[in-house]
Amino acid sequence: MNAMRNRVQLIGHVGNDPEIKTFEGGRKLANLTIATNDSYKNDKGEKVEQTEWHKVVAWGKTAEIIEKYVTKGKEIAIDGKLTHRSYEDKDGEKRYVTEVVANEVLLLGK
Repeated sequence: MNAMRNRVQLIGHVGNDPEIKTFEGGRKLANLTIATNDSYKNDKGEKVEQTEWHKVVAWGKTAEIIEKYVTKGKEIAIDGKLTHRSYEDKDGEKRYVTEVVANEVLLLGK
């Protein structure tokens, strides 16, 4: 059961071209957003579509794959874990971020 703890799997479309950063020693970081879509029928029987946006980060080899093959609009599958962090912005205000740290990426579709 440990393999199922804090595990996130998403299939969606990339919202923008990934932002890639390269650190000393060549280690890479990829930042991107993924849109997932869901639909349901409301009380009146009308179809309601809902889009959720997810921040995704990837390190190392996974970031390198994203850099090479992933572009805006591409459908991908992500397997990773959910993380929360905070930081101070330039105005000194504390900001909170929830993101998926991707361990694996699967390229889908076109």
